[in-house]
This record gives sequence, C-alpha cells and structure tokens, in this order.
Amino acid sequence: MSSTFQTFKNLHHSADLFILPNAWNAKSASIFQERQFPAIATSSAAVAGSLGYQDGENMPFNDYLFIIKRILSSVRIPLSVDIEMGYGSSDKDIYSNILKLIDLGVAGINIEDSEIDKSVRVLKDAKPFAGTIEFIKNKLGSKNMDLFINVRCDTFLLNVENKQKETARRMKMYETAGADGIFLPCIFREEDILAAIADTRLPLNVMCIQRLPGFETLNKLGVKRVSMGEFLFNKVYANMDPLLQAIRVNKDFLPILS
Repeated sequence: MSSTFQTFKNLHHSADLFILPNAWNAKSASIFQERQFPAIATSSAAVAGSLGYQDGENMPFNDYLFIIKRILSSVRIPLSVDIEMGYGSSDKDIYSNILKLIDLGVAGINIEDSEIDKSVRVLKDAKPFAGTIEFIKNKLGSKNMDLFINVRCDTFLLNVENKQKETARRMKMYETAGADGIFLPCIFREEDILAAIADTRLPLNVMCIQRLPGFETLNKLGVKRVSMGEFLFNKVYANMDPLLQAIRVNKDFLPILS
C-alpha cells in the first residue's frame, strides 16, 4: 500500500474536516503546499480553462497528463486527479488512463456519473457506471495497486426529480462497487446533507457553492471533505480585469507593483 494513498485515505476519516484545494498548474499546487494544505486535487475545468479549452473532456488527455506531471514534480503532498468521465469510451480505456496516473504517483481520482449528450449534461445509467467502478477496483486489486476512487454523483448538480431517493440508490450501488468516497456537488441544505450521510458508509465530499454551510457546521454534520472546484481559479482571473483597468486609468504600473 503506497504511503501517499494511505495518507490521502486517512484524511477522509479524520475527526477534522478535510479541506481540499483544487490546483490548475504547478504554481498553484506549490502555493497550496506552502500554505500547509495536506493534499491537493486538480480541477478539470480549471486546468482546461488555463489551456484554452472548455470543460467536458475537450482537453486532450496527454495535455492533462503534462500538467499532472508538472504538479507532481512540484509538490510532496498527495494529489487526486479529476478525470471527469474517464477520458475513455470503454472500461478498458478508462482503466488504461488510470494506470498512467498511478504510474505518475497519483493518490486518488474523482470520476463522475454523468456525461455530455449533444452538449447537455445528463446522468448515466447507474448500473453500468457502477460496473465501471467495480471493473477498475477489481483490476487494481489484482495488481495490488491502491487508488482512492471518489465518485461524483450528479443528482444535485442536475437537480433531478426525487433527488434524495435517487442519490441514496446510486450511492449504495457505488459503495457496493468499491468506491472509496462520494462527492455530491451542489448539495447545500443541511437536511439534505444529513440524509446523504445517513444513506452511505462512505465519506461524503461537498463543494464550494453559495449557501453552503461554514466549515464548523459541515464538520458537525459529518461531512468529511470539502473542495474548491474551479472557483478559486475563476476568482484569480476575475481579479485581473480591475487591475488592468487601473493600469489604463492611472497610466502606470503601480496597481501591479504596489
């Protein structure tokens, strides 16, 4: 069992809320490490945006691998990679991509149970998706390889009908298939969070979003991990515009030198 995997796994079972920042390049990852975050993850949307691509697997996987290599060369803390839908059309293709990540030294992945169909995001059929998770876990187990698989369940993101019931159904299937964690982006109501935690034995991950409770409340509710997504990336670049406007108004570079 790799030390980075075990360290990363343990963070999901700590008494304290695990705050996971999302990097988009080696520099941002290094800053997170310097600020003593215990681990980092990539945001596929942020990495894609930094390279001029739209999110949704429009970024070539080899381009993504280059960024991941640079991040791993720059930090010593565990890294989890957001692989979106797996960057493959079959279980074997997805598994092949995962092996490349493991070879680089990645501690975990985040994989989602929705897909893009004619430019619209829709939920996948849960049963074959759970089969993909089981296939990956079995293949890794046969090779004595460790990887933390965090499954992103998009019932709240897509605001589906009867989402609490559908979330519980899907989480149980993913838990049985061998997932290590569950990620529910866009969940924020305390009663929904409590219901989700009651419906699975897996550590629950939520994401930075408006109306999300503060860290102390999340910890009391039983949430184990909270991530930033692409929001820090967006904020950093949003701050460029007022600086550039100030340069043009001031007719000097003091706004970026002071």
